[in-house]
Amino acid sequence: MTKSKVKPAPVPAVQSRSQAPTMADVAELAGVSPMTVSRVMNGDTNVREKTRNRVDAAVAALNYVPNQAARRLAGSRPIRVGFLYSNPSAGYLSEFLVGLLNQASPNNVQLVVEKCEADEHGVEQARRLIANGVDGIILPPPLCDVHNLIDLIATSGTPAITVACGQPDPRVGGVSIDDYQAAYAMTCHLIALGHQRIGFVIGHPNQSASARRLAGFRAAIAEKHVQSAPELIVQGQFTYRSGLDAAESLLGLAQRPTAVFASNDDMAAAVVAIAHRLGLDVPGDLTVAGFDDTALATTIWPELTTVRQPITAMAEEAVQSLVRLIRAQRNGTPEAPEHVVTKHTLVRRQSDAAPRLRPSAKIAGKAK
Repeated sequence: MTKSKVKPAPVPAVQSRSQAPTMADVAELAGVSPMTVSRVMNGDTNVREKTRNRVDAAVAALNYVPNQAARRLAGSRPIRVGFLYSNPSAGYLSEFLVGLLNQASPNNVQLVVEKCEADEHGVEQARRLIANGVDGIILPPPLCDVHNLIDLIATSGTPAITVACGQPDPRVGGVSIDDYQAAYAMTCHLIALGHQRIGFVIGHPNQSASARRLAGFRAAIAEKHVQSAPELIVQGQFTYRSGLDAAESLLGLAQRPTAVFASNDDMAAAVVAIAHRLGLDVPGDLTVAGFDDTALATTIWPELTTVRQPITAMAEEAVQSLVRLIRAQRNGTPEAPEHVVTKHTLVRRQSDAAPRLRPSAKIAGKAK
């Protein structure tokens, strides 16, 4: 009985000879998504060898031949990408734009750049971009965390990619690092140097990456049984100005920390500036660590020890991922968005050292 039911299966294949197999057919046979098939066909080197072999086998089994004319047409048609930004860090924005521009020309992408605020203004800007026919949208922080903005884009069916979002929305694509693990690793590094009293400057409270970095810091402090005190954790805004205020608070404590870990390089640079103003040697009297590894990290003295978030590479990946989504949509095989997690790196420079085994420096005539 079982064999007699299986025998008719080849009939649809014979009937389908008059209709060429599609990319969707290849994807079904290979057990992958049509986007993965497209990536293999386009020579994407990020596809696993095992997956590539399955796709190649399916292509051979179905005798699939891509419609080159259609592919050339789809590839030649310009792709209009809206880039909305609202970021107070000039260094971060500069590296992000470099990544976008690096991939714009090779992928025939026309960038539409709009500055906006992370509120209803951003939503209105996105609504206008969608009405004007952009093919996709890229959202860096803090816009990647604006929920009503994501709701609007997802509802419209416009492909989008968020970058550096701590908690990516599954309805849109994402490119990020693991902020929790990165902050955890930096905190463990400071503890390994011998620091037992570490200050932490939180990023903007409305950004999910800030919460993830704080969680990573706290996890390392708890795991290594290092001093934990409420006054050692100070709120920042990811701006240099907020870093100055945070540093004033931390370095003005009766028992100041021997190390300060700030959630971005702008705030870390501000901590170094206040330390210098107070007559503290960095790193002799105070170790300072940052996050992002923007150009600022190597233009101040001493150069910052920091977490390298590959901002330019993440922006490049965002363009590539968005282009794949848009082309899949144009080809009639829309794909579920992907979330790509890139690697972070702990970069040691001149701003960190073991705490000195001698009395702390005096500030304003008073031992700290």
